[in-house]
Amino acid sequence: MKKSLFVFAFAILVGGLIGSSVFADDNLLARFRGGIGAIPVSNVAGTANADGTFPNVNRNIVKGVNPGGQPWVIAALDARVRANGDIQVRGRGLLIAGGNNIGTNAGQSVRARLFCGLVAHDSGLVPLEADGDFQIDDILTPTPPSPCDSSTLLIVSGGGSWFAAGIPKLD
Repeated sequence: MKKSLFVFAFAILVGGLIGSSVFADDNLLARFRGGIGAIPVSNVAGTANADGTFPNVNRNIVKGVNPGGQPWVIAALDARVRANGDIQVRGRGLLIAGGNNIGTNAGQSVRARLFCGLVAHDSGLVPLEADGDFQIDDILTPTPPSPCDSSTLLIVSGGGSWFAAGIPKLD
């Protein structure tokens, strides 16, 4: 009885140590939970033209990256970036929210682009599923610095337009 109790206690202790080291985020550089879909126009100004357009349109450019031509939505996003550049991103429902292709993925592939300040660090491209889901398991190039100051995560197309942004998880 004592021997089996000892073995059980030892197994719990070892399992806890192994589990804590496997799942520890000691090397976590940045974390993002939740996403914001791109709206291509940040504002308009001036008197409306006769056709309803405006003479001054400001695009929603983030860190020098242009938005896609149509609005995009994203249902969910979860991303972890480690100090060695390892990035894991899970996205759901990244779809066009306007125009004739509304509700589709428009045949796009996407990559993660992490900014540390103004310097970009990219993953490889992955195709969007028909429902807009995607998964990125890659290494960012170049490797981001540690710490990554003013981290911003964009999900960008193969052509370089941003479709969604990660919401930083600060705790």
